[in-house]
Amino acid sequence: MPPILLPDRYRVEPGAAVRLADWKTDDSAGIDRPAAEQRLAGNIDALQKLQHTLYAEHQRSVLVVLQAMDAGGKDSTIRHVLGPLNPQGVQVKNFKRPTPDELAHDFLWRMHQHTPRQGHIQVFNRSHYEDVLVARVDQLVPDSVWSERYQIINEFERALTQAGTVIVKFYLHLSHRVQGEKLIERLELPHKRWKFEPADLESRRKWDDYMRAYEDALTRCSTPHAPWHIIPADDKWLRLLTVSEILRATIEHMNPQFPDPKVDPAEALRLLQQLA
Repeated sequence: MPPILLPDRYRVEPGAAVRLADWKTDDSAGIDRPAAEQRLAGNIDALQKLQHTLYAEHQRSVLVVLQAMDAGGKDSTIRHVLGPLNPQGVQVKNFKRPTPDELAHDFLWRMHQHTPRQGHIQVFNRSHYEDVLVARVDQLVPDSVWSERYQIINEFERALTQAGTVIVKFYLHLSHRVQGEKLIERLELPHKRWKFEPADLESRRKWDDYMRAYEDALTRCSTPHAPWHIIPADDKWLRLLTVSEILRATIEHMNPQFPDPKVDPAEALRLLQQLA
């Protein structure tokens, strides 16, 4: 299938000032849903093959960072895009409120323990960016503390890339209207009520504060080695297509290769036939 080039459309160029109001939450890029679903299936098939090769190569790794407001679709994205891949080589870490032990260390300590091993894809469902989002909006630390963290995050990500990790960062850009609809749905549908948290109401009240915090994080931490992508998230089918497209393009660009065999295949085959 020919490339759709969604990575270029939704990437935050390093140095660009982000104003989220300028980024559509329902931008289809001229693609209709049937074509998108067909393309998604092709992307999943390609990702399965690429992941298999990356795992066999065992030299580099991929870190996928997912950030969004509540009901933005992080879990759904993981389930539909990364769920079909071999779990032997894909790990997911969901970062919730820090534990007392985590708070006793520097803010990146808990992330470093879950960075990907060679050959693996690691997914951060929420991430180190919570420390310039929630920590800022809810005033969990002084301004002088969180304001220094952007540069620390950039250095952390730079160190990971120098060690062979390719970082792909997605902000799932949901509109205020659609978030409200999804939160109401969580309350109205019995099988979704478990997802609703009292904190969802508080974060919705602080929507504008969170948008400003996200704009700063996207502006200050979209770098050449770890760019952000702003994904339109109002429509599930478009969100899944876009994330899968960018992830596929990223690993294709890495061009993983199968390693050389550990033995001479012809000689090993001869010995096996003798043992039959």
